[in-house]
Amino acid sequence: MPVSPLADRVIQLAYDPGISPKGGGLPGLTVLKNVVNSINMFAIIAVVGALAVSLAVWAWGHHTGGHQAEANGKKGATVAAGAALGLGAANGIVAFFSGLGSQVH
Repeated sequence: MPVSPLADRVIQLAYDPGISPKGGGLPGLTVLKNVVNSINMFAIIAVVGALAVSLAVWAWGHHTGGHQAEANGKKGATVAAGAALGLGAANGIVAFFSGLGSQVH
């Protein structure tokens, strides 16, 4: 029985190329890890500064009756807290979804 061109195409799409992540395959991997770690640390330090400024704006707005400043301070503190959560969990999030993706067959 002849195979139609569409069925042949579907068979090609279902082919498993056998590719998986492997450390040490390219030079400079340790340098790249150090760069990403440094960027993450820089971002965490920046978030600490943003949180400090947001909390100061929140307190200033509260004590002066500036409702807009108070709301902006709350918003900034929430965003900074979310950013800190994301930065701290970035490695785990990527590892989780990478593992989840490797289970797809």
